[in-house]
Amino acid sequence: MEKEKYVIGLDYGSDSCRAVIVNVFTGEEIATAVKYYPRWKAGKYCDPSSNQYRQHPLDYIETLEGVIKESLGKTPTGTAEKVIGLSFDTTGSTPVLTDKEGTPLALLPEFAENPNAMFVLWKDHTAIEEAARINELAQKATIDYTAYEGGIYSSEWVWAKMAHVLSVDSTIHNAAYSWIEHCDWMPALITGKTKPEDVCRSRCAAGHKAMWNEIWGGLPPEEFLTSISPLLAGFRDHLFEKTHTSDICVGTLTEEWAKRLGLTTSVTVGVGAFDCHMGAVGAEITPYSFVRVIGTSTCDIMISSYDEIGEKLIPGICGQVDGSVIPGYIGLEAGQSGFGDIYAWFKRVLSWPLEHILSQSQLIDETTKQKLIEETADKIIPSLSEEAAKVAVSESVILATDWMNGRRTPDASQLVKGTITGLNLGSTAPLIFRALVEATAFGSKAIIDRFLENGIRIDNVIGIGGISLKSPFVMQTLADVLNMPIKVAKAEQACAFGASMFATVAAGQYKTVKDAQKAMGQGFAKEYKPNAKNHEAYKALYKKYTLLGTFTEKELFV
Repeated sequence: MEKEKYVIGLDYGSDSCRAVIVNVFTGEEIATAVKYYPRWKAGKYCDPSSNQYRQHPLDYIETLEGVIKESLGKTPTGTAEKVIGLSFDTTGSTPVLTDKEGTPLALLPEFAENPNAMFVLWKDHTAIEEAARINELAQKATIDYTAYEGGIYSSEWVWAKMAHVLSVDSTIHNAAYSWIEHCDWMPALITGKTKPEDVCRSRCAAGHKAMWNEIWGGLPPEEFLTSISPLLAGFRDHLFEKTHTSDICVGTLTEEWAKRLGLTTSVTVGVGAFDCHMGAVGAEITPYSFVRVIGTSTCDIMISSYDEIGEKLIPGICGQVDGSVIPGYIGLEAGQSGFGDIYAWFKRVLSWPLEHILSQSQLIDETTKQKLIEETADKIIPSLSEEAAKVAVSESVILATDWMNGRRTPDASQLVKGTITGLNLGSTAPLIFRALVEATAFGSKAIIDRFLENGIRIDNVIGIGGISLKSPFVMQTLADVLNMPIKVAKAEQACAFGASMFATVAAGQYKTVKDAQKAMGQGFAKEYKPNAKNHEAYKALYKKYTLLGTFTEKELFV
């Protein structure tokens, strides 16, 4: 009977919530479920033209109940009683303002439809001015509070976002008492520990996005925060000094949530973290491995020993934080603001006639019309990939930068924009698509080069996420550009799988995260090896990419 203990890993991505139920002894995934956020899917509360992306907390709550009930429904009777723990990962920085009880303001009737009361999704770039202010202040301060976050604060991160929301909405400012990250709110909610002063805050979230560091006593001091915006006055006192690694138990399910989820009150809940960090653990990260969570954006994770890092401060990345990935190591984070999103953008461009012309056609019935539109749209990216793969590198003459959603690393900037050049009257959709794929690979190389230039050793690359498993053309291009082998993790839901590993440790089943990885790891599905001839050809293209990037940033988007 001991062989029938289970944990649940929950992964909140940009579009959906995923759950996996995993055997704690073998790592076998016995059930999984995915639910899409209904309000988000309907396009509510977002304005892409102004880079506003907000999510309602009810989307998170409803999908939590949905994925756990559905996944449990796929298991034998009695499985729920054998679940010993669960853990969350989420996108980040995705914070929300709360009242004194820790309730997200959008859950209050008066703010139910107010986007400023909702979670501000990681890719929301409305806080560019506030981020610039933080960087200006940090450079002048006696202590640079961005030093362990790459030396550049991003509009994707919590303090810039909170300062912005408070500044544009006085009703929100009058009601707000504190803020909380999505990865901290989920464990707090289901354990009944939501009061801001009582929440177990994630070391991962705080260290990488909130300028938290033990060296200066936690969060930046009040005078620094109020110099960002006077509207931040008092928030520091309503937040935290200590943070926790994700092997720590927050508590157990309340009676209410045990009933709502169909579980028992003995289920332990671990400290949350960001998706990419737990995904790296699910992909069995070790020192010198560069783990890429490849989806709408990328998030790149490494772990390094204290001796290797020493006093190094790596500029232009998303931070280096003790224990943010695996306790006992420094976690390093980087990434691209756009990856799969860039391919999706091009798909939308090509789909315009389907959605706006074919959809109005009177030549075929409505049912056939919709099926035709859906079938064609679904085949755009696979067909482009197939045709683009036939093009030799020497014939790839179109060049692009991968900054359609700004640049996360190296050297964060949400002011930059994407560019495409080298077009002529013979340029085809597959050739343009190939250039976009190459651009995302070149952006990846720029990140790896930044680590190598700062003495961080990288032996191999591990890919996780949908693109890793489903797009051989993209993965082979990436391997050729990087000139590194890329292993693809077997676990389809690697982030949720990593969360399940942390759940076993928080529940006391394993002593360390390493022990959980050893017992539960699923290995790799495939390995892409670089083509030496292609890599040589890409060297010249990469130089042109860097020149185009420099010109784009300095001459077009100052």
